[in-house]
Amino acid sequence: MHIEPGILDAVKVTAANGAALATLAAYSPALVRQPVELVKTAFAALFFSVFMEIFHLPVGPSELHFIGASAVYFTFGFLPTLFGFAIGLLLQGALFEPQDLLHLGVNSLSLIVPLVAVHETVGKRFFAEGAAKATVTWRRIMAFDAAYYSGVVAMVGFWLFLGEEATPLADWALFAASYLPLVLCEPIFTWVALKGVDRLTADNPLRRVTALDRLALA
Repeated sequence: MHIEPGILDAVKVTAANGAALATLAAYSPALVRQPVELVKTAFAALFFSVFMEIFHLPVGPSELHFIGASAVYFTFGFLPTLFGFAIGLLLQGALFEPQDLLHLGVNSLSLIVPLVAVHETVGKRFFAEGAAKATVTWRRIMAFDAAYYSGVVAMVGFWLFLGEEATPLADWALFAASYLPLVLCEPIFTWVALKGVDRLTADNPLRRVTALDRLALA
């Protein structure tokens, strides 16, 4: 989902940076009103950063990354995931890939725009059910991953369309097809991760819902 430096001109990069900052600023008040959300954001950024470094591979005009989106989202919630993605990309650029800092806003939008869209459609209904009823099923995970990664691939195509040099449709299609194995593997990872979180807190006598419900309510 990374867009390499040189594909977009300075004006478009600046506009993307502004859009990313505006998006985060719009959600900042809801984040800072709940101190626990800040702690969850730090964990979301940490896990996302680790996931990205576990697997990354250049393919066509972009790169494949293991994002762990559904695992982070259903564990920590919408706001921590939203800010965790941006912070994670900042950490990756600062520590491992300084050249990616140029497109920090571009790459952040590639992840957070699909997240906002999926949360407002597929995900929000999950949290609206409340802690007593909310459960993560295979169907929820598959629906989230399918919608989210379709959005990520579409965002990559959007940036390539705006690029200074024409990118053949076949190159973008190669990137999209290469993401499919990761998308198929991620629901399994998410299911195992959420079961692990639930098991770690299963012996807590104060718990009346699953671990991920308490963590993920946003």
